Amino acid sequence: MGTIELRNAGITNLGTEAVVNAANEGLWMGGGVCGAIFRAAGQDKLTAACNKIGYCRTGSAVITPGFALCDWVIHAVGPQWQGGNSGEPQQLYGAYRRSLELATENGIRSIGFPLISAGIFGYPLDKAWRKAIQACDDFLRKNPDTDLQIVFAIPDPKVLAEGMRTLREIAPDLEA
Repeated sequence: MGTIELRNAGITNLGTEAVVNAANEGLWMGGGVCGAIFRAAGQDKLTAACNKIGYCRTGSAVITPGFALCDWVIHAVGPQWQGGNSGEPQQLYGAYRRSLELATENGIRSIGFPLISAGIFGYPLDKAWRKAIQACDDFLRKNPDTDLQIVFAIPDPKVLAEGMRTLREIAPDLEA
């Protein structure tokens, strides 16, 4: 069975086969995590790959080559927080689930995630962690033959501590 690990690191420094970009529906280069991934992969090449796809709906994900950064970049579109009654939990769960499905479909054995939607999209930290860990836990339990290493890149110690509490509550047996 796979594992879940939380690291005090930036998303571009994980050394995983794939990294997940906290993307927007248009798959354009943004700021924060998204901008760092585009710059590390090679902005022109990743932009061209995203432009070929063109669009990804909220709650889903698409995959492109990772160029200079890693083997693959999975672009997951999380929801903007609007109070929690507009389908945000289901959309966030779906973005993680589809990312993990794409990883296994492409033979990826290690994947790095940011905490999707918890930045400029305003998803409350505790709720974002709960949905992230729940989605990863559910996926690994439904796919026990996968040996997928899931790594969360969390450069903020407070955010990391909240994530560790959530991981130990929901899936302590999957902690790497």
